[in-house]
Amino acid sequence: MVMTPDGISIATYDFGAGNIGTGDSGEGETGEELGADAPTVLAVHGFASSALGNFHATGWVRELRRAGYRVIAMDQRGHGSSSKPREPTAYTMEALVTDVRVVMDTYLLDDISFVGYSLGARVGWHAALAYPVEITRAVLGGIPDGDPLTRFRVDEAKEFLATGVPVQDRLTQAYLTMAGQLDNDLVALVALVEGMRGGAQPDRANPPAQPILFAAGSEDGILEASRSLAAATPRGEFFLIPGRNHFNAPTSRHFRDAALAFLEADER
Repeated sequence: MVMTPDGISIATYDFGAGNIGTGDSGEGETGEELGADAPTVLAVHGFASSALGNFHATGWVRELRRAGYRVIAMDQRGHGSSSKPREPTAYTMEALVTDVRVVMDTYLLDDISFVGYSLGARVGWHAALAYPVEITRAVLGGIPDGDPLTRFRVDEAKEFLATGVPVQDRLTQAYLTMAGQLDNDLVALVALVEGMRGGAQPDRANPPAQPILFAAGSEDGILEASRSLAAATPRGEFFLIPGRNHFNAPTSRHFRDAALAFLEADER
């Protein structure tokens, strides 16, 4: 656990140097220990998911370790094993980016590759702008421009959680159903949506300068918006994840392979 300035506990996972020999370290997957100087990937998950769900269970940790990377993953506030405040004021882009900084400082990371998906990719965009020296490259999957949370009916979600009245809005119902299946704190997640609405968004007029690989599923409604961000980013590239939508794109081997090829090419 890592403690943030506003008193939130952030769960972190170190798959790599100094963590060999445990069931979750991946030692059996690579057959060798990674040195303390191994290149590091910081992995940040999407809305209603977790570090283990987005990156460990889907093979990302295994493939990155096989390629020689140390992987540090974190549960964002409101998710996984991290604290889950229920006040919207606890959830701002500034707070989520600060959480990333605290994790980097705790692990003494000053040269990382950032890999984020959906909400984690949005945080990655702003973190890359805030920390251009420490974050030297990034893979941002499932990220559109603008604010995708404007369509989420916070009023209907709150009424459902308080009284059980069915949600009428299809998008809101889909997110609540997906989040509920993963044993999340729905009150905390609705507070996150409310707190982040209208906040800082990816701006095509002010993109990060680092090399960035953008990726979106061929069946994802945000596809063109994500592609436009890539086109506006000076060192941006775009990868189309075949046959995937927003929810199952992280499980794509094509996505993992493209991300790894991008990171390795940039390392060289």
